[in-house]
Amino acid sequence: MIIEVYLIPGISIAGISGVACMAGGIILAYVELGTKTGTLILVLSAVVLGLGFYWFFRSKTLDKMALKSQIDSKTEPFQGLTVSVGDTGITTSRLGPIGKVLINGKTIEGRSENEMIDANTPIVVTEVGTYNVLVRVLEKKEKTESI
Repeated sequence: MIIEVYLIPGISIAGISGVACMAGGIILAYVELGTKTGTLILVLSAVVLGLGFYWFFRSKTLDKMALKSQIDSKTEPFQGLTVSVGDTGITTSRLGPIGKVLINGKTIEGRSENEMIDANTPIVVTEVGTYNVLVRVLEKKEKTESI
């Protein structure tokens, strides 16, 4: 039972067979040895199972299995690239609502404001986030102004 609870995730053969063997032993004790002995075996089984769980909690086994390393590094998706609101670019993949965009010569992750944007569509940056940029379709009027 301890193996099932701590080492094997989910309900598996170890847990099912452990419960079946324990229940079968207790039932067999009631049938073959009588009510008094069956009750004694039931209580002893519960105590031994409880002590087993208590011992397992108190042992350092869980500490040995635990992951103790910490991740303190960060990703910097815009490393070496300055992206600001108003920059223009083009989508290199479909934004539905997230995809890849090419801005200032570098491919980064972009997110559409409110619509699906097809690949190879001119876009403009409306907001710069931590991991991606918020973009919308560049209107024809904006195209002539940016030139």
